[in-house]
Amino acid sequence: MRRLRRLAHLVLFCPFSKGLQGRLPGLRVKYVFLVWLGVFAGSWLAYVHYSSYAELCRGHICQVVICDQYRKGIISGSICQDLCNLRQVEWRTCLSSAPGQQVYSGLWQGKEVTIKCGIEESLDSKAGADMAPRRELVLFDKPTRGTSIKEFQEMTLSFLKANLGDLPSLPALVGQVLLMADFNKDHRVSLAEAKSVWALLQRNEFLLLLSLQEKEHASRLLGYCGDLYITEGVPHSSWPGAALPPLLRPLLPPALHGALQQWLGPAWPWRAKIAIGLLEFVEELFHGAYGTFYMCETTLANVGYTAKYDFRMADLQQVAPEAAVRRFLRGRRCEHSADCTYGRDCRAPCDTLLRQCKGDLVQPNLAKVCELLRDYLLPGAPAGLRAELGRQLRTCTTLSGLASQVEAHHSLVLSHLKTLLWKQISNTKYA
Repeated sequence: MRRLRRLAHLVLFCPFSKGLQGRLPGLRVKYVFLVWLGVFAGSWLAYVHYSSYAELCRGHICQVVICDQYRKGIISGSICQDLCNLRQVEWRTCLSSAPGQQVYSGLWQGKEVTIKCGIEESLDSKAGADMAPRRELVLFDKPTRGTSIKEFQEMTLSFLKANLGDLPSLPALVGQVLLMADFNKDHRVSLAEAKSVWALLQRNEFLLLLSLQEKEHASRLLGYCGDLYITEGVPHSSWPGAALPPLLRPLLPPALHGALQQWLGPAWPWRAKIAIGLLEFVEELFHGAYGTFYMCETTLANVGYTAKYDFRMADLQQVAPEAAVRRFLRGRRCEHSADCTYGRDCRAPCDTLLRQCKGDLVQPNLAKVCELLRDYLLPGAPAGLRAELGRQLRTCTTLSGLASQVEAHHSLVLSHLKTLLWKQISNTKYA
């Protein structure tokens, strides 16, 4: 019996053992390959992250160049002393999304601030020692020595007319520019002060900040040096992907946005308060003191809010004056409406007979904002409100950008939406 058992054991287990031994080298090769692949992928991601960070985050270059121009007496500004001599402007997290526009969170005078500075295309990492002189020639070239204050006023007025339209309120805006240039209040504007404020006006966001300074939903301007300027601290983002590292954000499936919004975003009543602020901002952009402005990138990434859940426009770079959009569209050749797109989503129809872009946008600000609010407000909305809110938002998204329809419908639709949301949160802690 013992022999039979041993024989059975050999028959049953020996072939298996040999097979396993034969497979071990193959398994080892697979494991080694997988480990190598993991190390390679990790190294590649680290390299891409470092390369993209080095390309996007060049605040140190901004500070070196600005302070070099300040010490040469070429530029001036209200924070130059703190930035360059006293080193009291602290640069913190890099928030840049494009190499040409440097954005950092920071600290100045004990306050959370946002630091913004433009880097010219010619100023890449290969510019070397030629960097500062090239910036001086490219950016701080106007006004020239010998320009009188009257001539500077006229060139500023002409610039504002070209960018905002011929408006009766522009002389008052020119006055604001001159007051800002005279930051030391000595009742004169030096050449360095004039060069600095002229360079700032070339920055689209700064021009909009200046135009919207009296509005509560744009960040407040705190100071500048040359074309570097600081505003109030970075608002919280309503975009769920903002919590992810920049490399992972494009990988976030759109289907997950709503779920992440409910898990990571503010409670629904706070979202309603933020939405009311966004709708008020749309009102402010429509026929304001300095003309009409278009939102040309309507995404949750631009919907910010304060610690008290008051709406703040996170990025004004993609808000464009009506005059600039119409100038872009005027006489533009097209085959289809995609050829008539300013920014990301300011789109006009294409006249297929004339093969030219028309002047009116397909969607006004309010319709695009309402599309955004459908995904932002409907998930998690109170059951008794959801149907009516959905109906009003659908009506709003059908609004046309045609000039003949703008005045007739927008104010009424916007007012109804604000009233509906306000009734839901008034007389509560969320109001």
